[in-house]
Amino acid sequence: MEVKIGVQHAPREIVLESGQSVEEVERVVAEALAGKSALLSLVDEKGRKVLVPADRLAYVEIGEPTVRKVGFGTL
Repeated sequence: MEVKIGVQHAPREIVLESGQSVEEVERVVAEALAGKSALLSLVDEKGRKVLVPADRLAYVEIGEPTVRKVGFGTL
């Protein structure tokens, strides 16, 4: 699924494709905003970890799970 993260005082948003479930992303974001953790930590589909200071979060947009299309008929 696509996750967009807005960071305060940054001109661009962070966009990543995550293999985590919607519930898991929501839980991690809620913990960061509640002050339970100092960093928002998400993992993308390639295994890279994205860390954002929780006090710098402007917004987090969680997209719908994407279904990968395969073949020539999907153009």
